[in-house]
Amino acid sequence: MKRALTVLAAGVPLAAAIYLPTASADTQDASTATATACTAPAVKAPAGTKVESVTAVQQAGGTVNGTGILQGTVTGVPAYCDVTVTLTHPGADDHAKVRTWLPASGWNGRFQGLGGSAYLAGDNNVGMANAVKSGYAAVTTDAGVGDALDTTWALDSAGQVNTALLKNFASRSQHEASVVGKQVVAGVYGKRPAYSYFIGCSTGGRQGYMEAQRHPGDYDGILANAPAINWDEFEVATLWPQVVMNNEKTHPTGCEFKAFTDAAVKACDTLDGAKDGLVNDPSRCDFDPRRLIGTKVVCDGKELTITAADAAVVQKIWDGPRTASGKKLWYGVPIEADISALAGADAFPVPAAWVKLWVAKNPSLDLSTITYSQFTQLFKQSQAEYDKVIGTDDPDLSDFRRAGGKLLTWQGLADQYIPADGTVHYRKQVEREMGGTKRVDDFYRLFLAPNTAHCGLNGQDGSTDGLAALTSWVEHGKAPKTLPATLINTEGQSVSRDLCNYPKVSRYTGHGDTSLASSFRCVLPSRY
Repeated sequence: MKRALTVLAAGVPLAAAIYLPTASADTQDASTATATACTAPAVKAPAGTKVESVTAVQQAGGTVNGTGILQGTVTGVPAYCDVTVTLTHPGADDHAKVRTWLPASGWNGRFQGLGGSAYLAGDNNVGMANAVKSGYAAVTTDAGVGDALDTTWALDSAGQVNTALLKNFASRSQHEASVVGKQVVAGVYGKRPAYSYFIGCSTGGRQGYMEAQRHPGDYDGILANAPAINWDEFEVATLWPQVVMNNEKTHPTGCEFKAFTDAAVKACDTLDGAKDGLVNDPSRCDFDPRRLIGTKVVCDGKELTITAADAAVVQKIWDGPRTASGKKLWYGVPIEADISALAGADAFPVPAAWVKLWVAKNPSLDLSTITYSQFTQLFKQSQAEYDKVIGTDDPDLSDFRRAGGKLLTWQGLADQYIPADGTVHYRKQVEREMGGTKRVDDFYRLFLAPNTAHCGLNGQDGSTDGLAALTSWVEHGKAPKTLPATLINTEGQSVSRDLCNYPKVSRYTGHGDTSLASSFRCVLPSRY
């Protein structure tokens, strides 16, 4: 379980560990980028808030440890000024801490906002430390809530949703952090940042999209990966595997689920023209799980036979939640993804908390008893109550485009927690709203990574330097046509790939080493 939570929640800290400056991210003017004194600067309260306190502490650097369930360690951190501004929204009785870390010397002139993970609104020190190590002044906020799996703030003493803290977590605290952080930078360095960037994965990715939608002037560039947009829908949808198993009274083991995934990937591997251990376009994969009925698999030394009931459960999980009448509600677990991540012995804690606390408002709700019809009711209730609060799916990015902002996203096609189809769905909505693919590509680009799990290109299932691509786009006008990446195929081998700018997909050229990106090209899918 801890490993699963780390995969889900560690996206942002791991992202910061990978995204180090490259040749495309040279310093701006380090000659004036020295903090002469680490003293508490004057901070004007953002609209609707009151400043409760401002503190400044000179930190020696060295080794920085991550807090909470995510933990992590960063070494070789230079000295920095740590400024903490505590905000409250009058009448809300909240206390949101905005932390800004500023390199004592060698500031590169840039500002970096860092998002959160699961129910953690901001960074746990690891991303901040890596940002400072890379020459950035960095900001994050706790929004007045808790750690990644801390949901004690969800309901008030009367059992009602704490709307003030939910609003903090959903939207306003990240904006306030941007406003405060830039003031702190100006107060300490005597100049504002030349460029501002936001980085996040999962919850952090959703926060990046929220910034683009509601506060388009906050950042020049936003790197928002595996974004938890469509929150009100996908969070309920990720309970679907549990609902299916409980209602069908069939609970396949983890290795049985793996047998289905492996078979599907093997069957669809060559659709891109090469047997390379990667499925580049899973929408073309029509593997029927019934093909495994009667197959014997060995699980923990015991031989099991896959049944028709097992295949039916997998089909429903892949297909995704539907109403009792068959109407599709949301997307299912991707065919490349680890099914057992959401179909384990217990419900995954993030959607479980969302449904129990925010939707049902009943901490004692027994999720194992939810029927198909009750699931539909919960799904629609979540949509009705929370789409405008935390859905983060407004396709009108006109103001962000006018502000000159750039939005870059990558996501794994084997994302076991947030199906990439939801992100693609949003991108298509933006295209319909804003004049088609080419016009949207001017400011928003999406890259999909085969055989990559949730936030996996942060070093778990390979790597890519999204920040280098983003800074080059923002500062030099070089829009990324592809995103160079290292992927891990199904054989566990590292291969190089140029991730294609959506809607293009990767196809084998017919010759060359399949472990090399040069052997593939990006083409429009036949269905597009």
